[in-house]
Amino acid sequence: MKKTIFLLPLVLWAAIAAAQQTTNKPEREAWFMDLGFGMFIHWSLDSQVGAVISHSMAGASNDYLQRFTTELPKTFNPKKFDPEEWAVLAKLAGMKYVVFTAKHHSGFCMWNTQTTKFQVMQTPFKRDILKEVIEAFRKQGIAIGLYFSPEDFYFLYQHQIPIGRLQHPQHYPANNAELMAYDKRQIKELLTNYGTIDVLFFDGPAEGLKEYAWQLQPNVVVTRGQMNTPEQTLPDQPIPGPWEACFTMGTDWQYKPTNDPHKSGTEIINMLIETRAKGGNLLLNVGPKPNGEIQIEQEALLREVALWQLVNQESIAGIRPWPLIREGHYWFTKAKEANAVYVFVPGGKEWKYGERKDFIFHSLEGSPQTKVQVLGYASELVEYRQGFDASLSVQPTAFGLAVSVVNGQRLYTNNQWPNPVVLKITNVTYKPLLTKEKRDTIDGAH
Repeated sequence: MKKTIFLLPLVLWAAIAAAQQTTNKPEREAWFMDLGFGMFIHWSLDSQVGAVISHSMAGASNDYLQRFTTELPKTFNPKKFDPEEWAVLAKLAGMKYVVFTAKHHSGFCMWNTQTTKFQVMQTPFKRDILKEVIEAFRKQGIAIGLYFSPEDFYFLYQHQIPIGRLQHPQHYPANNAELMAYDKRQIKELLTNYGTIDVLFFDGPAEGLKEYAWQLQPNVVVTRGQMNTPEQTLPDQPIPGPWEACFTMGTDWQYKPTNDPHKSGTEIINMLIETRAKGGNLLLNVGPKPNGEIQIEQEALLREVALWQLVNQESIAGIRPWPLIREGHYWFTKAKEANAVYVFVPGGKEWKYGERKDFIFHSLEGSPQTKVQVLGYASELVEYRQGFDASLSVQPTAFGLAVSVVNGQRLYTNNQWPNPVVLKITNVTYKPLLTKEKRDTIDGAH
Protein backbone atom coordinates (compact mmCIF):
# COMPACT_ATOMS: atom_id res chain seq x y z
CA MET A 1 0.00 0.00 0.00
CA LYS A 2 2.79 2.40 0.90
CA LYS A 3 4.50 1.60 -2.40
CA THR A 4 1.34 2.53 -4.36
CA ILE A 5 0.99 5.85 -2.53
CA PHE A 6 4.65 6.66 -3.21
CA LEU A 7 4.32 5.95 -6.95
CA LEU A 8 1.10 7.86 -7.55
CA PRO A 9 2.65 11.34 -7.54
CA LEU A 10 5.30 10.12 -10.00
CA VAL A 11 2.59 8.81 -12.33
CA LEU A 12 0.75 12.12 -12.14
CA TRP A 13 3.97 14.05 -12.74
CA ALA A 14 4.74 11.93 -15.81
CA ALA A 15 1.24 12.48 -17.18
CA ILE A 16 1.53 16.24 -16.72
CA ALA A 17 4.95 16.29 -18.37
CA ALA A 18 3.65 14.24 -21.31
CA ALA A 19 0.75 16.65 -21.72
CA GLN A 20 2.97 19.74 -21.78
CA GLN A 21 2.41 21.68 -24.98
CA THR A 22 5.43 21.45 -27.28
CA THR A 23 4.13 23.01 -30.47
CA ASN A 24 1.61 25.47 -31.88
CA LYS A 25 -1.98 24.25 -31.98
CA PRO A 26 -2.84 23.19 -35.56
CA GLU A 27 -6.00 25.28 -35.64
CA ARG A 28 -4.01 28.32 -34.56
CA GLU A 29 -1.44 27.74 -37.28
CA ALA A 30 -4.29 27.58 -39.82
CA TRP A 31 -5.59 30.87 -38.39
CA PHE A 32 -2.12 32.37 -38.77
CA MET A 33 -1.87 31.25 -42.41
CA ASP A 34 -5.15 33.05 -43.14
CA LEU A 35 -3.75 36.40 -41.96
CA GLY A 36 -1.24 36.65 -44.77
CA PHE A 37 0.22 40.10 -44.14
CA GLY A 38 1.61 41.74 -41.03
CA MET A 39 3.43 44.85 -39.84
CA PHE A 40 6.82 44.36 -38.19
CA ILE A 41 7.89 47.31 -36.04
CA HIS A 42 11.53 47.70 -35.01
CA TRP A 43 11.95 50.56 -32.55
CA SER A 44 14.21 51.16 -29.61
CA LEU A 45 16.25 53.87 -27.93
CA ASP A 46 19.16 53.66 -30.41
CA SER A 47 16.85 54.90 -33.19
CA GLN A 48 17.96 58.32 -31.90
CA VAL A 49 21.33 57.93 -33.63
CA GLY A 50 20.16 55.89 -36.63
CA ALA A 51 22.15 52.83 -35.58
CA VAL A 52 21.51 49.22 -36.47
CA ILE A 53 19.14 48.14 -33.73
CA SER A 54 21.06 46.62 -30.77
CA HIS A 55 23.89 45.05 -32.75
CA SER A 56 26.29 47.97 -32.24
CA MET A 57 26.67 46.62 -28.69
CA ALA A 58 28.10 43.31 -29.89
CA GLY A 59 31.86 43.33 -29.42
CA ALA A 60 31.79 46.97 -28.30
CA SER A 61 34.19 48.55 -25.82
CA ASN A 62 33.19 49.17 -22.22
CA ASP A 63 33.10 52.93 -22.69
CA TYR A 64 30.74 52.56 -25.66
CA LEU A 65 28.50 50.20 -23.68
CA GLN A 66 28.47 52.62 -20.77
CA ARG A 67 27.37 55.49 -23.03
CA PHE A 68 24.79 53.32 -24.81
CA THR A 69 23.15 52.10 -21.60
CA THR A 70 23.27 55.33 -19.59
CA GLU A 71 23.17 58.22 -22.07
CA LEU A 72 20.63 57.05 -24.67
CA PRO A 73 17.83 56.48 -22.11
CA LYS A 74 18.21 60.10 -20.93
CA THR A 75 17.15 61.51 -24.31
CA PHE A 76 14.58 59.01 -25.59
CA ASN A 77 11.39 61.08 -25.65
CA PRO A 78 9.12 60.35 -28.68
CA LYS A 79 6.70 63.27 -28.32
CA LYS A 80 4.97 62.53 -31.66
CA PHE A 81 4.27 58.87 -30.85
CA ASP A 82 0.70 58.11 -31.94
CA PRO A 83 0.12 54.36 -32.22
CA GLU A 84 -3.44 54.88 -33.42
CA GLU A 85 -2.03 56.41 -36.61
CA TRP A 86 0.24 53.39 -37.02
CA ALA A 87 -2.68 51.02 -36.52
CA VAL A 88 -5.00 52.78 -38.97
CA LEU A 89 -2.26 52.79 -41.60
CA ALA A 90 -1.65 49.08 -41.04
CA LYS A 91 -5.36 48.34 -41.39
CA LEU A 92 -5.61 50.34 -44.62
CA ALA A 93 -2.63 48.41 -45.99
CA GLY A 94 -4.46 45.14 -45.36
CA MET A 95 -2.22 44.04 -42.51
CA LYS A 96 -3.94 41.57 -40.22
CA TYR A 97 -1.35 41.34 -37.43
CA VAL A 98 1.46 43.35 -35.90
CA VAL A 99 4.75 42.22 -34.35
CA PHE A 100 6.33 44.87 -32.11
CA THR A 101 9.83 44.77 -30.60
CA ALA A 102 8.95 44.47 -26.93
CA LYS A 103 12.62 43.69 -26.24
CA HIS A 104 15.34 43.58 -28.88
CA HIS A 105 18.83 42.18 -28.30
CA SER A 106 20.00 45.29 -26.45
CA GLY A 107 17.75 44.30 -23.56
CA PHE A 108 15.95 47.66 -23.48
CA CYS A 109 12.32 47.00 -22.56
CA MET A 110 9.59 49.01 -24.26
CA TRP A 111 7.13 48.25 -21.46
CA ASN A 112 6.72 48.95 -17.76
CA THR A 113 8.71 46.05 -16.37
CA GLN A 114 9.69 45.21 -12.83
CA THR A 115 12.72 43.23 -14.00
CA THR A 116 15.16 46.01 -14.98
CA LYS A 117 15.73 49.75 -14.96
CA PHE A 118 16.85 49.58 -18.59
CA GLN A 119 13.35 50.33 -19.82
CA VAL A 120 11.04 52.99 -21.22
CA MET A 121 9.67 54.12 -17.85
CA GLN A 122 13.18 55.30 -16.93
CA THR A 123 13.28 57.69 -19.91
CA PRO A 124 11.83 61.22 -20.13
CA PHE A 125 8.83 59.71 -21.95
CA LYS A 126 7.73 57.66 -18.92
CA ARG A 127 4.89 55.89 -20.76
CA ASP A 128 4.30 52.20 -21.39
CA ILE A 129 4.80 52.21 -25.16
CA LEU A 130 3.96 48.54 -25.55
CA LYS A 131 0.64 48.94 -23.76
CA GLU A 132 -0.36 51.82 -26.04
CA VAL A 133 0.66 49.93 -29.18
CA ILE A 134 -1.35 46.88 -28.14
CA GLU A 135 -4.45 48.94 -27.35
CA ALA A 136 -4.28 50.88 -30.63
CA PHE A 137 -3.90 47.83 -32.85
CA ARG A 138 -6.57 45.87 -30.97
CA LYS A 139 -8.93 48.77 -31.57
CA GLN A 140 -8.47 48.25 -35.32
CA GLY A 141 -9.07 44.49 -35.06
CA ILE A 142 -5.42 43.65 -35.73
CA ALA A 143 -3.93 40.59 -34.01
CA ILE A 144 -1.15 41.29 -31.51
CA GLY A 145 2.36 39.88 -31.83
CA LEU A 146 5.48 40.51 -29.76
CA TYR A 147 9.13 40.25 -30.73
CA PHE A 148 11.29 39.04 -27.84
CA SER A 149 15.03 38.45 -27.78
CA PRO A 150 16.13 35.70 -25.36
CA GLU A 151 19.67 37.07 -25.66
CA ASP A 152 19.94 40.23 -23.63
CA PHE A 153 23.04 42.36 -24.17
CA TYR A 154 22.36 44.52 -21.13
CA PHE A 155 22.12 41.40 -18.96
CA LEU A 156 25.39 40.12 -20.45
CA TYR A 157 27.03 43.49 -19.86
CA GLN A 158 25.93 43.55 -16.23
CA HIS A 159 27.23 40.02 -15.72
CA GLN A 160 30.53 40.67 -17.50
CA ILE A 161 29.81 38.10 -20.21
CA PRO A 162 31.27 38.96 -23.65
CA ILE A 163 28.49 40.44 -25.78
CA GLY A 164 27.77 38.66 -29.04
CA ARG A 165 25.22 36.49 -30.75
CA LEU A 166 25.43 32.83 -29.79
CA GLN A 167 29.25 32.88 -29.68
CA HIS A 168 29.52 31.99 -26.01
CA PRO A 169 27.76 29.23 -24.03
CA GLN A 170 26.28 31.82 -21.65
CA HIS A 171 24.46 33.51 -24.55
CA TYR A 172 22.01 30.57 -24.51
CA PRO A 173 19.37 30.68 -21.76
CA ALA A 174 19.45 26.87 -21.69
CA ASN A 175 23.09 27.14 -20.49
CA ASN A 176 22.54 30.17 -18.27
CA ALA A 177 20.03 29.54 -15.51
CA GLU A 178 20.01 33.16 -14.38
CA LEU A 179 19.33 34.44 -17.91
CA MET A 180 16.59 31.83 -18.36
CA ALA A 181 14.90 32.91 -15.12
CA TYR A 182 15.23 36.58 -16.11
CA ASP A 183 13.66 35.95 -19.54
CA LYS A 184 10.85 33.95 -17.99
CA ARG A 185 10.01 36.76 -15.57
CA GLN A 186 9.74 39.13 -18.53
CA ILE A 187 7.65 36.69 -20.60
CA LYS A 188 5.33 36.24 -17.63
CA GLU A 189 4.79 40.01 -17.49
CA LEU A 190 4.12 40.17 -21.22
CA LEU A 191 1.69 37.26 -21.21
CA THR A 192 -0.20 38.15 -18.05
CA ASN A 193 -0.36 41.97 -18.01
CA TYR A 194 -1.48 42.74 -21.58
CA GLY A 195 -4.36 40.40 -22.33
CA THR A 196 -4.35 37.93 -25.19
CA ILE A 197 -1.14 37.84 -27.20
CA ASP A 198 -1.65 36.13 -30.55
CA VAL A 199 1.91 35.77 -31.89
CA LEU A 200 5.38 35.47 -30.35
CA PHE A 201 8.56 35.97 -32.37
CA PHE A 202 11.58 34.62 -30.46
CA ASP A 203 14.66 36.05 -32.17
CA GLY A 204 17.16 33.72 -30.56
CA PRO A 205 17.20 30.39 -28.73
CA ALA A 206 13.59 29.68 -27.79
CA GLU A 207 14.01 26.31 -26.07
CA GLY A 208 12.45 26.42 -22.62
CA LEU A 209 10.88 29.82 -23.29
CA LYS A 210 8.32 28.92 -25.93
CA GLU A 211 7.11 26.01 -23.80
CA TYR A 212 6.74 28.41 -20.89
CA ALA A 213 4.81 30.82 -23.11
CA TRP A 214 2.40 28.03 -24.11
CA GLN A 215 1.83 27.27 -20.42
CA LEU A 216 0.74 30.87 -19.91
CA GLN A 217 -1.19 31.28 -23.18
CA PRO A 218 -1.74 27.95 -25.02
CA ASN A 219 -3.21 29.66 -28.10
CA VAL A 220 -0.24 31.90 -28.81
CA VAL A 221 1.42 31.15 -32.17
CA VAL A 222 5.21 31.00 -31.98
CA THR A 223 6.68 32.00 -35.33
CA ARG A 224 10.47 32.30 -35.16
CA GLY A 225 11.62 29.57 -32.85
CA GLN A 226 8.99 27.17 -34.21
CA MET A 227 8.55 27.73 -37.97
CA ASN A 228 10.56 28.94 -40.95
CA THR A 229 10.96 32.74 -40.91
CA PRO A 230 13.39 33.69 -43.71
CA GLU A 231 14.76 37.24 -43.67
CA GLN A 232 15.13 39.33 -46.82
CA THR A 233 14.67 36.31 -49.08
CA LEU A 234 11.90 34.06 -50.40
CA PRO A 235 12.09 30.31 -50.95
CA ASP A 236 12.21 29.03 -54.52
CA GLN A 237 9.23 26.74 -53.91
CA PRO A 238 6.28 26.64 -51.49
CA ILE A 239 7.09 25.47 -47.96
CA PRO A 240 4.56 23.04 -46.44
CA GLY A 241 2.70 24.43 -43.45
CA PRO A 242 2.93 27.94 -42.04
CA TRP A 243 5.95 30.14 -42.65
CA GLU A 244 6.72 33.83 -42.56
CA ALA A 245 9.02 36.00 -44.68
CA CYS A 246 10.43 39.08 -42.93
CA PHE A 247 11.42 42.03 -45.10
CA THR A 248 12.53 45.62 -44.67
CA MET A 249 11.37 48.42 -46.95
CA GLY A 250 14.87 49.86 -47.07
CA THR A 251 18.20 48.34 -46.03
CA ASP A 252 17.75 48.30 -42.26
CA TRP A 253 15.19 47.28 -39.65
CA GLN A 254 15.34 50.30 -37.38
CA TYR A 255 15.11 53.92 -38.52
CA LYS A 256 18.07 54.75 -40.75
CA PRO A 257 18.02 58.47 -41.58
CA THR A 258 20.70 58.37 -44.29
CA ASN A 259 22.05 55.97 -46.91
CA ASP A 260 18.87 53.93 -47.01
CA PRO A 261 17.32 53.46 -50.48
CA HIS A 262 13.81 52.00 -50.30
CA LYS A 263 11.98 49.45 -52.41
CA SER A 264 9.24 50.72 -54.70
CA GLY A 265 5.59 50.13 -53.93
CA THR A 266 5.39 47.79 -56.91
CA GLU A 267 8.30 45.74 -55.57
CA ILE A 268 6.58 45.42 -52.20
CA ILE A 269 3.24 44.43 -53.76
CA ASN A 270 4.95 41.87 -55.99
CA MET A 271 6.79 40.50 -52.95
CA LEU A 272 3.47 40.14 -51.10
CA ILE A 273 1.93 38.33 -54.07
CA GLU A 274 4.85 35.92 -54.43
CA THR A 275 4.90 35.17 -50.70
CA ARG A 276 1.19 34.38 -50.64
CA ALA A 277 1.38 32.34 -53.85
CA LYS A 278 4.01 30.20 -52.10
CA GLY A 279 1.84 29.79 -49.00
CA GLY A 280 3.66 32.13 -46.62
CA ASN A 281 2.92 35.28 -44.66
CA LEU A 282 4.73 38.55 -45.36
CA LEU A 283 5.87 40.46 -42.29
CA LEU A 284 6.81 43.90 -43.64
CA ASN A 285 8.88 46.15 -41.41
CA VAL A 286 8.60 49.82 -40.50
CA GLY A 287 11.21 51.67 -38.43
CA PRO A 288 9.64 54.64 -36.62
CA LYS A 289 11.67 57.81 -36.13
CA PRO A 290 12.96 58.71 -32.66
CA ASN A 291 10.08 61.16 -32.25
CA GLY A 292 7.53 58.37 -32.81
CA GLU A 293 6.48 59.12 -36.38
CA ILE A 294 6.69 56.61 -39.21
CA GLN A 295 9.09 58.13 -41.71
CA ILE A 296 7.37 59.61 -44.74
CA GLU A 297 9.05 57.26 -47.24
CA GLN A 298 7.61 54.22 -45.49
CA GLU A 299 4.22 55.80 -44.91
CA ALA A 300 4.00 56.64 -48.63
CA LEU A 301 4.83 53.07 -49.63
CA LEU A 302 2.23 51.67 -47.25
CA ARG A 303 -0.39 54.00 -48.72
CA GLU A 304 0.41 52.68 -52.19
CA VAL A 305 -0.04 49.15 -50.83
CA ALA A 306 -3.27 50.33 -49.16
CA LEU A 307 -4.73 51.46 -52.48
CA TRP A 308 -3.88 48.12 -54.09
CA GLN A 309 -5.39 46.28 -51.11
CA LEU A 310 -8.56 48.38 -51.27
CA VAL A 311 -9.11 46.77 -54.65
CA ASN A 312 -7.59 43.31 -54.24
CA GLN A 313 -7.59 42.33 -50.55
CA GLU A 314 -9.63 39.15 -51.00
CA SER A 315 -6.83 37.65 -53.11
CA ILE A 316 -4.32 37.95 -50.23
CA ALA A 317 -6.10 37.07 -46.94
CA GLY A 318 -7.65 33.67 -46.28
CA ILE A 319 -6.10 32.00 -49.33
CA ARG A 320 -3.91 28.99 -50.07
CA PRO A 321 -1.46 28.13 -52.89
CA TRP A 322 -2.80 26.87 -56.22
CA PRO A 323 -1.21 23.53 -57.24
CA LEU A 324 0.80 25.45 -59.84
CA ILE A 325 1.91 28.69 -58.21
CA ARG A 326 2.98 30.45 -61.42
CA GLU A 327 2.65 30.44 -65.20
CA GLY A 328 5.23 32.73 -66.74
CA HIS A 329 4.62 36.21 -65.30
CA TYR A 330 1.27 35.25 -63.74
CA TRP A 331 1.07 34.20 -60.07
CA PHE A 332 -1.89 32.26 -58.63
CA THR A 333 -3.60 31.90 -55.26
CA LYS A 334 -6.86 30.14 -54.47
CA ALA A 335 -9.62 30.90 -52.01
CA LYS A 336 -9.47 28.74 -48.90
CA GLU A 337 -13.16 27.86 -48.92
CA ALA A 338 -14.77 28.93 -52.21
CA ASN A 339 -13.99 27.52 -55.65
CA ALA A 340 -12.10 30.59 -56.82
CA VAL A 341 -8.63 31.22 -58.24
CA TYR A 342 -6.90 34.59 -58.29
CA VAL A 343 -4.51 35.43 -61.12
CA PHE A 344 -2.06 38.31 -60.66
CA VAL A 345 -1.26 40.01 -63.97
CA PRO A 346 1.50 42.64 -64.24
CA GLY A 347 0.12 46.11 -64.89
CA GLY A 348 1.80 49.38 -65.77
CA LYS A 349 3.53 49.37 -69.14
CA GLU A 350 2.79 45.67 -69.56
CA TRP A 351 -0.97 46.22 -69.37
CA LYS A 352 -1.98 49.83 -69.80
CA TYR A 353 -5.23 51.39 -68.68
CA GLY A 354 -8.01 50.81 -71.23
CA GLU A 355 -6.23 47.96 -73.03
CA ARG A 356 -7.79 44.58 -73.72
CA LYS A 357 -5.68 41.49 -73.16
CA ASP A 358 -6.24 37.88 -74.09
CA PHE A 359 -4.83 35.11 -71.93
CA ILE A 360 -4.67 31.34 -71.89
CA PHE A 361 -4.09 29.90 -68.43
CA HIS A 362 -2.87 26.36 -68.97
CA SER A 363 -3.40 25.13 -65.40
CA LEU A 364 -7.08 26.14 -65.28
CA GLU A 365 -9.82 23.90 -66.60
CA GLY A 366 -13.17 25.59 -67.07
CA SER A 367 -16.78 24.61 -67.71
CA PRO A 368 -19.98 26.40 -68.78
CA GLN A 369 -20.27 27.62 -65.16
CA THR A 370 -16.83 29.27 -65.15
CA LYS A 371 -16.87 33.03 -64.65
CA VAL A 372 -14.18 35.71 -64.58
CA GLN A 373 -14.05 39.19 -63.11
CA VAL A 374 -11.44 41.90 -62.57
CA LEU A 375 -11.31 42.68 -58.87
CA GLY A 376 -12.62 46.16 -58.18
CA TYR A 377 -13.84 46.73 -61.76
CA ALA A 378 -17.30 46.01 -63.16
CA SER A 379 -16.11 45.54 -66.78
CA GLU A 380 -18.93 47.71 -68.14
CA LEU A 381 -17.43 51.14 -68.91
CA VAL A 382 -14.03 52.73 -69.41
CA GLU A 383 -14.13 56.33 -68.22
CA TYR A 384 -14.58 58.96 -70.99
CA ARG A 385 -14.70 56.36 -73.80
CA GLN A 386 -17.94 56.25 -75.76
CA GLY A 387 -19.08 52.96 -77.25
CA PHE A 388 -16.05 51.09 -75.89
CA ASP A 389 -16.48 47.34 -75.42
CA ALA A 390 -15.26 46.62 -71.88
CA SER A 391 -16.97 43.23 -71.57
CA LEU A 392 -15.08 40.12 -70.58
CA SER A 393 -15.21 36.55 -71.83
CA VAL A 394 -14.03 33.15 -70.72
CA GLN A 395 -13.80 29.97 -72.80
CA PRO A 396 -12.44 26.49 -72.01
CA THR A 397 -10.02 25.17 -74.64
CA ALA A 398 -7.86 22.10 -75.10
CA PHE A 399 -4.85 24.15 -74.00
CA GLY A 400 -6.46 25.66 -70.90
CA LEU A 401 -8.79 28.51 -70.06
CA ALA A 402 -9.00 31.41 -72.53
CA VAL A 403 -9.84 34.76 -70.92
CA SER A 404 -10.30 38.19 -72.51
CA VAL A 405 -10.55 41.27 -70.27
CA VAL A 406 -9.97 45.03 -70.23
CA ASN A 407 -7.87 46.84 -67.65
CA GLY A 408 -10.35 49.61 -66.91
CA GLN A 409 -10.12 50.71 -63.27
CA ARG A 410 -8.73 54.23 -62.92
CA LEU A 411 -6.60 54.58 -59.78
CA TYR A 412 -4.26 57.44 -60.71
CA THR A 413 -5.11 60.74 -62.41
CA ASN A 414 -2.60 60.10 -65.19
CA ASN A 415 -3.74 56.46 -65.59
CA GLN A 416 -0.17 55.27 -64.90
CA TRP A 417 -1.02 52.84 -62.08
CA PRO A 418 1.99 50.48 -62.17
CA ASN A 419 0.77 47.60 -60.04
CA PRO A 420 -0.71 44.17 -60.79
CA VAL A 421 -4.31 43.63 -61.87
CA VAL A 422 -6.07 40.68 -60.26
CA LEU A 423 -8.49 38.37 -62.05
CA LYS A 424 -10.91 36.27 -60.03
CA ILE A 425 -11.97 33.09 -61.80
CA THR A 426 -14.64 30.88 -60.26
CA ASN A 427 -15.78 27.32 -60.94
CA VAL A 428 -12.45 26.05 -62.25
CA THR A 429 -10.36 22.99 -61.52
CA TYR A 430 -6.66 22.30 -61.74
CA LYS A 431 -5.44 21.16 -65.16
CA PRO A 432 -1.96 19.58 -65.17
CA LEU A 433 0.22 21.22 -67.79
CA LEU A 434 0.43 19.44 -71.13
CA THR A 435 3.72 18.02 -72.26
CA LYS A 436 5.19 19.28 -75.53
CA GLU A 437 4.20 16.02 -77.21
CA LYS A 438 0.56 16.45 -76.20
CA ARG A 439 0.54 20.06 -77.36
CA ASP A 440 1.94 19.00 -80.74
CA THR A 441 -0.75 16.30 -81.03
CA ILE A 442 -3.52 18.84 -80.36
CA ASP A 443 -1.99 21.30 -82.82
CA GLY A 444 -1.92 18.57 -85.50
CA ALA A 445 -5.58 17.72 -84.95
CA HIS A 446 -6.50 21.36 -85.67
